[in-house]
Amino acid sequence: MPDPIPHGAFDIAAHIRPGDRIVVGQCTAEPLTLTEALVAAAPAIGPVEVFLGTGFSRTFRPDAPENLSLGAYGATGTNAALSRAGRLDVLPMHYSALAEAYAGKALTADVVLIQLRDGRNGLSLGLANDYVAQAARHARTVIAEINPDVPDTGGAALPGDIAISAFVAAAKPPVEAQASRLDEVAQRIGAHLAALIPDRATLQIGIGAIPDATLAALGNHHDLGIHSGVATDRVLDLIEKGVVTNRFKPFDPGVTVANTLIGTRRLYDFADGNAAVEVRPASHTHDHGVLRRIDRFHAINSAIEVDLTGQVNSEMAGGVCVGGVGGLVDFARGGRAAPGGRAIIALPSTAAGGTVSRIVPRVATVTLPHSDVDLVVTEHGVADLRSVTLKQRAERMIAIADPAFREDLARGWRDGASGQR
Repeated sequence: MPDPIPHGAFDIAAHIRPGDRIVVGQCTAEPLTLTEALVAAAPAIGPVEVFLGTGFSRTFRPDAPENLSLGAYGATGTNAALSRAGRLDVLPMHYSALAEAYAGKALTADVVLIQLRDGRNGLSLGLANDYVAQAARHARTVIAEINPDVPDTGGAALPGDIAISAFVAAAKPPVEAQASRLDEVAQRIGAHLAALIPDRATLQIGIGAIPDATLAALGNHHDLGIHSGVATDRVLDLIEKGVVTNRFKPFDPGVTVANTLIGTRRLYDFADGNAAVEVRPASHTHDHGVLRRIDRFHAINSAIEVDLTGQVNSEMAGGVCVGGVGGLVDFARGGRAAPGGRAIIALPSTAAGGTVSRIVPRVATVTLPHSDVDLVVTEHGVADLRSVTLKQRAERMIAIADPAFREDLARGWRDGASGQR
């Protein structure tokens, strides 16, 4: 690798043409030096399309230059503000399909902005081993931000067939994401979830208050494993306590496996050069054939709302996209297919300060069909939807709704059922 160009001497506009499709690293793998330079230079570049992934920085804001057409696979993280402002075009795809779409050129990129670490054995993708690498394989221009503060992670070597057009020195450390504050509702949900998870289970879990509360409640468990889209500081807590050992996974024994690391410097330092942490592509972390072979694989995901039959909406609220498909369907179906596995949806029973029920008669959009849901958890309990009728599902879902909404939900179900006769 040649010496990186000092960030102040790099002209990003010289590498981008009007009309280009630009893919940028997502989550904590966003190359901040390059993305900030892109936003600053946008008026001089002309109209371009930028695919963001999930955002955790404030680089792309609703007041970003109008010639930047912004897209993503969901309005997650800071992308929600872009969606509410009408600045985000959402691509409703399964996360597992994105890399394949770029590999097969169904999705294309002219320019890729990627964050790398010059590691012990060459260039490392570091914090995310995702579709960006596949997009880079076919891009005209790949600009790499070399960041020494990114961990050199196992499983994440930069593919050797990716040609880098320019290497640029990072001006700042990578994005960090703090653990969530755990309120009473999240802690109650976490306690319910912890009671459902057996020792020696392997977990898939996301980010936010409920996943954090679940992990925080698992301190007395034994020999858990992690095979997940993300790993966070709360996962590291369990590794340090000896709760997560990965000893009983059928493959990757002793290794915490994730597609992205989303946390703080503490997590990044732990993962740096650590053979017990691997950042693997979605073809391994999200693949159904892999997931269904993991004994006691428990997929735990959240949602915007769930209806009385168990249908899940993780995308829309008030007619606006504020979430996405992501890996929800991939992991839920993997959990249902795995021996002793579970597909679990967890969410608070209300929103908007208790004025809106998140258990609803019918969801605004169906991200996950009710046939792919085992258990739904709120702070009021657990609805086991396995092998029961629609009427029984409705009864169990009403029982975990907020008490203030149960009567209306029951009445709505009765009226709807009678109208179908």
